[in-house]
Amino acid sequence: MALLLHLADFNERRWADGFAAALPGHKVVTRADAYDPKEIEYIFIWKPKPDAFAGLSNLKAILSLGAGVDALLRNPSLPDGVPISRFMDDDLTRRMSDYVLAQATMHQRLFTRFKRDQQARVWKQLYPAPAWDTSVGIMGLGSLGTDAIRHLKVFGYKLRGWSRTEKQIEGVETFAGAEQFDAFLAGTDILVNLLPLTAETQGILNFETFSKLKRGGIDGTGPVVINAGRGGHQKEADLVKALTDGTLGAASLDVFEVEPLPQDSPLWALDNCYITPHIAAASSERTGVAYFSKAIVDFEAGRPLPSVVDRTRGY
Repeated sequence: MALLLHLADFNERRWADGFAAALPGHKVVTRADAYDPKEIEYIFIWKPKPDAFAGLSNLKAILSLGAGVDALLRNPSLPDGVPISRFMDDDLTRRMSDYVLAQATMHQRLFTRFKRDQQARVWKQLYPAPAWDTSVGIMGLGSLGTDAIRHLKVFGYKLRGWSRTEKQIEGVETFAGAEQFDAFLAGTDILVNLLPLTAETQGILNFETFSKLKRGGIDGTGPVVINAGRGGHQKEADLVKALTDGTLGAASLDVFEVEPLPQDSPLWALDNCYITPHIAAASSERTGVAYFSKAIVDFEAGRPLPSVVDRTRGY
């Protein structure tokens, strides 16, 4: 068995050393090493180059470092019929929930309002509405969305959820499909996007969506958007417009149409836009190696891969 690492933005050598220790007796190579493409049976990949799969004629499985696989599915050299397993472990999921909870709480506590008061040296005692009077709507009710809901429940937020297909979650008002999307938005103060990126969800965070969110919530400062999904979900020109004209009170963005976010993006200058550099749920080297080493061992023994992607759905 030979494993190839193809990891943009990561130290391939360090990851390779981890896999070599976890898979004794198996060959582990990086793009910088000499190897025969025909001997590669597994590829561990993130942000693939256009020719990432060229010559890999004996692949048994594709292992995605990220939970999102939209870049993989668009790759022109992606081979048909090879299963794709995406990274969905507890560590990554909990990191995402940590991000969502931190951002939601910050906005519910009127951080932008008080930051502006501080800069103006204004002492004005405005008491934020409590969590239980604030509705948080989660777009995407898979593993990430349901875990975020579990954490938000502890703080007492009014919770709403929207997904492609109908789901029932205790203590959550759920909506499904395009026909219920507007009703979901109309009762949401803080909109959290954790959807997979598909043809149907591309650009879903747009001005029309923002204008349908609940008005007058969060003490009149305007609704909030938190995007920790994919950059392709949002239309950044629409975000700038909505954050400037009051359609949105604030936004927290961890992902962008182009990454790194270009220096000339107007988002940088908006004091009601909170930018993080795609770190909401960074994959851990320790847990990633353990997760996929076990996946390879299990698959070699005839057991199924974890979190296999449905290519027709896109996740």
